[in-house]
Amino acid sequence: MFTGIVEELGTIEAVEPLADGSRLTIAGPVVTEDAKHGDSIAVNGVCLTVVTVGDGRFTVDVVAETLRRSSMERIAPGDRVNLERAMALGDRLGGHIVQGHVDGTAVLRGTDADGLTRFELPQRLSRYLVEKGSITVDGVSLTVVEAGETGFSIALIPTTKELTTLGRRQPGDEVNIEVDVLAKHLERLAAAQLAHQEHGAQARSGDNGGVREAR
Repeated sequence: MFTGIVEELGTIEAVEPLADGSRLTIAGPVVTEDAKHGDSIAVNGVCLTVVTVGDGRFTVDVVAETLRRSSMERIAPGDRVNLERAMALGDRLGGHIVQGHVDGTAVLRGTDADGLTRFELPQRLSRYLVEKGSITVDGVSLTVVEAGETGFSIALIPTTKELTTLGRRQPGDEVNIEVDVLAKHLERLAAAQLAHQEHGAQARSGDNGGVREAR
């Protein structure tokens, strides 16, 4: 579990192809201070498991499903990445509840005259966004300013631009998106309840109200 508060900008040092994914070597002196094999570190919002660690760098394996669903498939040596260690019990929740389970990607469209940064997002994900709700962009916890059917906008403060990859992104760049997990759970529960009610209504209409037909 993470909070979406980036601890440092790391650097991709190597990308090694594997049979079912790839192995990344990442330089990150802050997040490796107390890291060990098996720990979780969010890399651009993707929760990954530490394989090896030492000398201020660590390696992680990225499986095919993660490559398909996120921007990790296009990552290359020299790229900067947002890094955050998993939160510990008792830590302050400075952002919001972030799982590190990327739902998909969005495309940066630019900054408008009001200073809002706009992203294009698939409709299958945009339905989970609400004005002033939370969203995770490349591992950064942010507040939605405007939520539309095909995109959303956020307001980036100078500190976020300076300390994360979002200050380096250009129009057309792809970013990882994780929507609020509570919204997804509520949708599933509501769908099950509506289906149950519909089934009950059909059953009641099919028994003719309990009245026998005349013969």
